[in-house]
Parts: sequence; structure tokens; C-alpha cells
Amino acid sequence: MAKPKKTPRPRAETPKGFRDYFGAEVTQRAEMLRKIAAVYHRYGFDALESSGVETVEALGKFLPDVDRPNEGVFAWQEDAEADKPGDWLALRYDLTAPLARVYAQHQNDLPKPYRRYAMGPVWRNEKPGPGRFRQFYQCDADTVGAPSVAADAEICAMLADCLEEVGIPRGDYVIRVNNRKVLNGVLEVAGLAGDDRERERGIVLRAIDKLDRLGPEGVRALLGEGRKDESGDFTKGAGLSDEQAGIIMAFVRVTSVTSDALRSFAGNWQSFGVSEVFEDDADSRVGAEWNAEVTNRLGILVGENSVGREGIDELNAIANLLLAAGYGPDRIVIDPSVVRGLGYYTGPVYEAELTFDIQDEKGRTRNFGSVAGGGRYDDLVKRFTGQEVPATGVSIGVDRLLAALQAKGRTASTNAGPVVVTVMDRDRMADYQAMVAELRQAGLRAEVYLGNPKNFGNQLKYADKRGSPVAVIEGGYEKERGIVQIKDLILGAQIAESATLEEWKDRPSQFEVPRDQLVAKVRELLSQHGFPDGSAEA
Repeated sequence: MAKPKKTPRPRAETPKGFRDYFGAEVTQRAEMLRKIAAVYHRYGFDALESSGVETVEALGKFLPDVDRPNEGVFAWQEDAEADKPGDWLALRYDLTAPLARVYAQHQNDLPKPYRRYAMGPVWRNEKPGPGRFRQFYQCDADTVGAPSVAADAEICAMLADCLEEVGIPRGDYVIRVNNRKVLNGVLEVAGLAGDDRERERGIVLRAIDKLDRLGPEGVRALLGEGRKDESGDFTKGAGLSDEQAGIIMAFVRVTSVTSDALRSFAGNWQSFGVSEVFEDDADSRVGAEWNAEVTNRLGILVGENSVGREGIDELNAIANLLLAAGYGPDRIVIDPSVVRGLGYYTGPVYEAELTFDIQDEKGRTRNFGSVAGGGRYDDLVKRFTGQEVPATGVSIGVDRLLAALQAKGRTASTNAGPVVVTVMDRDRMADYQAMVAELRQAGLRAEVYLGNPKNFGNQLKYADKRGSPVAVIEGGYEKERGIVQIKDLILGAQIAESATLEEWKDRPSQFEVPRDQLVAKVRELLSQHGFPDGSAEA
């Protein structure tokens, strides 16, 4: 008789494109989100937690591939084998499409405008890569039902406040604002209007979006016959005439031409209202004349085109509203190179970029880049209601922003573990639980060692692995005398690493205190190590 086959053990590995988060990463992210939520709340936005699953129909055209609903999203069909299969469902791809569904479904019960913020994971069934995962966090704020660009200006101001609140100082970021109407006007001037030019428009927009990576020459090649990259692969271009390409390239060069024009006035920068000499990066321009100069040059490009003129008027209105609120061009600038959401945004678009340099995994110096973006999307709710509903919002890339804070040293590099109450006598567990209860009631993070207490050294090794700052010891001797031993594990580690015998004698890391002074001594030691309010939370 054949032996029955053993059931194979499952592989203990994270699925491709996903990752696990531990300890400090989770608490640092939670703290960052808490600070951002406080800013959103201060601006009058309400929290919303929508379903993590939506129908594919609700996600609609904003899926990567609408013809194959299981491509781009994690999707499944209810009762797929039944005579009448159910709906296609998918894990949410972002937090904006669910908002449109929520607003359309509950609009009679919601205030108008409706201001909401949302935080949580989203899932994309896309090819993973370095730093690119299939599950990641987003942190959004949106205003639905406000047609005025004052709503867009407010979002930009709120984004600036969020960055500064979490620890990105002024000078280390810039929020760049553009308007899709301006770009649409330029495309119309170049003769690319109409449904029959949709393919060319798509190529042009994607080419402009690659300006930072390809440079003007690469963009120009994609506007013409095409471009061959370093590997030899050829990308077919839009096939524009020289005249059409010239109009697009004039738009692309507005930022650099404006920079050169202002630089050409050597000497007295104060004549422009500029508080300091511009940096080399065109995206971080400061100075009162910058926004006006950019919109003037855009006005020349669009001429009398009504769509383009409307977009420029909106940009000027946003700049003036922000300036009145104290958000000048040192933080928020007009930059026509911002291109977002080819089939998504309908008006102002904005992007927050961190301007400081970091070292990548290969030791190369790189600009950190974008951590947030958004804009106006007046057509999204219309899919449900048939009526245009104005909306604008921003999404912060949580993982990227947290990585930026870590790169700047703005998060605690370690997360302090709990105070560990050791177990010297397993029959006296009630005494140890009483100690830990006192510590917790005093607001201190603490736990009793719940492993095998036979080897005391293993208890200290456990405390060390947990990153515990303090261990509490009470054996039978201490119990009889009404005292406890409190071991300063942080100081002990420092002494063990570098101190001489004499220094070790002069700097004891273990203290004997009366039992009723347990909480006070633990709080004192935690305060000495820089934990606020004597708690073990940095």
C-alpha cells in the first residue's frame, strides 16, 4: 500500500510586490499620519473611511486597462461559476474613485461642498520594482462641490502646512502649480484639437511629463518621428510638423527661459522683489516676479485661445489668493512643466517636490523628488450622476514622505521598547503583574516577561532585543526588604561598549529603590534618556 503523500508546507515568504512592516516603521508612519490628519482637521475637513473593495464599474475608466478588469487591479467576479455571475469587484486602486462613489451615493445627506480626508492602503496589480509595491498607503484630502479655484489654493496651502508639520522645513520643498486648461490651449494653438488627434495629444503629454528625465532634446524627438534610447529601443513619436513641435517646445521651455530672463539682470536682484539669488534648480525659484513672468510668457503662447486664457486667469487667481494668505513663491510657484493625470484632471494641477539631495542605493546623488500631487477633476462624479460636480484634491505618498523624513533624520531611528518587569519567582506572578499595572497606569509602556523565566540572562537578552530602556528586578531578597532593583539598560550598554573599570564603578547602571518609588525612578531614568514626559515613546 502506497504511503499517503504529505501535505507540503506553505512557503514562509511575502508575496511578490508586497512587504511586511515592523515596529518603528509602523509607529513612525502612524505618527506622521496623525500630524497630517491634525492639519486636515484644522482646515475643516472630515474623516472618511470608505470600503476597501469597489465594483470595477465604479472604478471605471481610471483603471489601467478597462477592457481587462483583472489587469491593473486585484479583481474577482462574484459567483463566477453560477448561471448568472455577479459583479466584478476589485480592491480599491486609489482613494479618489471611491470618494466619487460615496458622494454620488450619499449626496443628499452630505454638506455641499463636502470636505473629506482619507488615509489607508490601496492596491495595484502592476509590475513591482525597487521601492514600488503593489500595496501602499495614500493620504488624501478633497473638496467636492466647490467650483472656485479658492478651493485649489486652499489645498496647496494645506499641503505646505502638512509638509512643515511633519518636519520638512521651508527651503526643502516646493509646491508647483500648473493648469491643464493652459496646456489644452497650447495644444489647440498647435492644431492638436479634436477627437482625431487624441493619439498625438497622448504622446505629446507623455513626452512633456518626461522632461526631467529626457531633457528638451529627448522631448523634441518624441514630438517628431520618435526617439531611440540607450538600449536601442525605439519609441514612435507624435509626428508633429516643425511648426507644431516649435509651439510645444516653447511651452516646455517657459520655465528655463523665465529663469534665464530674470538671471540676465545682473547685480540688483532686489529690483525684482527677489529676496535671494535663485538656486540652480528651476523648480525651486523664489521671488515675487517669478509667477507673473511665467504667466506672461504663457499668455503669449496661447494668444486669444479662450481655454488657455481661462487657465492663465485661474493660475493668477490661485497665486494671488495664496500670497494674501502668506504663501508666497518661496513655497508655491507656477510651473508649466507639471503634467498629471492624462485623462483625469480638468483644471489646476499641483505637485509637491522635495528639493534636497539624497544618496541612492548605488551611492549616486539624486534629488528626492515628488511626494504628493493632485488637482481638479470635475468629471469624476459626473460618471455616477450625469451632472458635472466640481472637485479638487491632493494625495500624499505616505511611504515616500516617510522615507524623506528618515533621510533628513526627522524620525526616531529606533523605537524604544517597553519597560520589562523580570520574573525571578514564577509563583509570584501576581506581584509582577501588579508592578506592570502601576507602570501602565502611570502612562508608561511596560510588560511582564512571559517566556520561560528559568534563565535570568535570557530575560535580559529579551529586553535587549525589544529595545527596552529599563528592566525591573524583584527577587525574594528584594521582596523581603520592600525594595526593587531597576536596571538602566541604555546606560549599561553604553558602559559595556566603551567605559573603563573605573568609569563603570563611577557610573552605576543599576539602582536599588523602595518599592513605592518604582514608578518615580523609572520615569526619572526615561527622562534622562530623552523620552518626553518620562514615557518610553520617542
